[in-house]
Amino acid sequence: MTRKALFMAVAATVMLATTASADEIGDRITTLAENELSQWLTESSLIEAIRSQNEKHADLSQSDIDTLDQQWRAEVDASDHPLITDVLGRAVSSYLRDKQQQTDGLVAEVFIMDNRGLNVAQSDVTSDYWQGDEAKFQESFGAGSGTIHIGEIEFDESTSAYQVQISLTISDPDNGSPIGAATFGIIME
Repeated sequence: MTRKALFMAVAATVMLATTASADEIGDRITTLAENELSQWLTESSLIEAIRSQNEKHADLSQSDIDTLDQQWRAEVDASDHPLITDVLGRAVSSYLRDKQQQTDGLVAEVFIMDNRGLNVAQSDVTSDYWQGDEAKFQESFGAGSGTIHIGEIEFDESTSAYQVQISLTISDPDNGSPIGAATFGIIME
């Protein structure tokens, strides 16, 4: 999608938000997710990164996941952050940043999660590493292939703007089974 086309789609959604019902806004955001944002998730290197991390994390216990999440949270404000650096330094994170930049600021953030809800790739640092305990993961990945979860429009302090999070299940192109999820933060003003 070109920057202009994405801008027009989101601008129409934002303008609709001032005069439309919640259902109309939800329909418009769903259309944006299905027709445009979902295309970002077909990149073969992204699919391979998710598959690889799913295999690597297959034997993690909940205690292991909690430890990784605590490490990430501690690294957010630390000068040394090897886990964050690893995830942000991945080629698929660079791919997401490039796609995000093509939207001229309309996509505030995007991150990809594995089948446990752990970050695989992201455009920007998230506050935590494990998303598996949140609706954005549970109501997308947890609901199966083809699912889109639209969060509430909320003020995001990191972007100083109102945004909505759109989460999509990512399915294996070979067999259609869910392998991960993506969350897009869309600026709504």
